[in-house]
This record gives sequence, C-alpha cells and structure tokens, in this order.
Amino acid sequence: MSTTEKAITQTINWINKVVIGCNFCPFAAKVLNDNKVKCSVEESYSPSICIDSFLRELLFLDSNPTIETSFLIFTNAFKNYDEYLQFVSKAESLLKKNKYSGIYQVASFHPNYLFADSKEEDAENYTNRSIYPMVHLLRESSIDKAVEFYTNTHSIPEKNIAFAKQKGELYMKMLRDSCFNI
Repeated sequence: MSTTEKAITQTINWINKVVIGCNFCPFAAKVLNDNKVKCSVEESYSPSICIDSFLRELLFLDSNPTIETSFLIFTNAFKNYDEYLQFVSKAESLLKKNKYSGIYQVASFHPNYLFADSKEEDAENYTNRSIYPMVHLLRESSIDKAVEFYTNTHSIPEKNIAFAKQKGELYMKMLRDSCFNI
C-alpha cells in the first residue's frame, strides 16, 4: 500500500470512528456513504507546495459539483501546530482573495489541535484532533442544506465538547490512535 493510499485509508477510518462514531458531525455519514467526499494527500514538506495543493483542491471542487467536501491531508508538512495555524490562516486569506468566500469554508484538523483557552490534555481537543494535519474544504451550499435539515446545529460544538469530556482524554486518544490500524 502506498503512502497516499495508507493516509487516505487511515483518514477514512478516523472519519468513521471519530467524526461519525462520536456523532461530532451529524451530516458526515450521508456525505461519506453517498461518495461525495474526496481525500487528497500532499507529501511535500514545503508550505508553498501545500498552498498550491490547496488551490488545486478549490479548482477541483469548482469542476466537480457532485463532490461536497474535500480533505487535503499533509503527511509530512505541518508537524508543528503553530506552523499549521499559519498555513490555515493563509488558506483562509486565499479563499477571500480568490473570491471563494461564501462558496467554500475551511475546517482545520491537526494531531495536536488545541482550542483557545484549553490545556493540551483536555479531552475536548480531540473533537478536532485528526491523525494527520489536514484541511477540510466544505461547500457553503452543503452546509446551508444540512443546517436546514438538522435542528439545533448551533449546539453541535457544545455537545461534542461535553461528549469528549465525558469519555475522557484517554478514551478519545485511544479511539483516534486506533485509526492508524489498517
């Protein structure tokens, strides 16, 4: 199995076990089951090459309207969380600069994700702690449809945090780490 195939398989495991299994995103299962998710891997260490890959993902989504969401997985870059946050900030700026505001949204996931005002060991960080640094590109129109269909979407983050705290850091870490097994 290639590095790319392995990273995609592990990421799909993470989506299934953590995101869907913990119900962190109640609309993820349908999109995944309907094959409307694309996963891409960037193996470069170079932030500028990673930015180019991000821009290519936007162009791919522009050309493929049946794909609702895309995960861009970085297998080598952004091991450092602060460097990753700089990348996410630049990616979000590029959305605005390229007139994608209101069309796409960026969600961030990282193995060392840390919510503001939380401690590294806080279980709630695992709601966004993926197995690889990655960005998740979502179509705003898909989000709008999901919000129409599901009630109380504004309470999802609070429910996710409460679930993670109730399960505890050890459980959440073990669940996330189990996604490496393929």
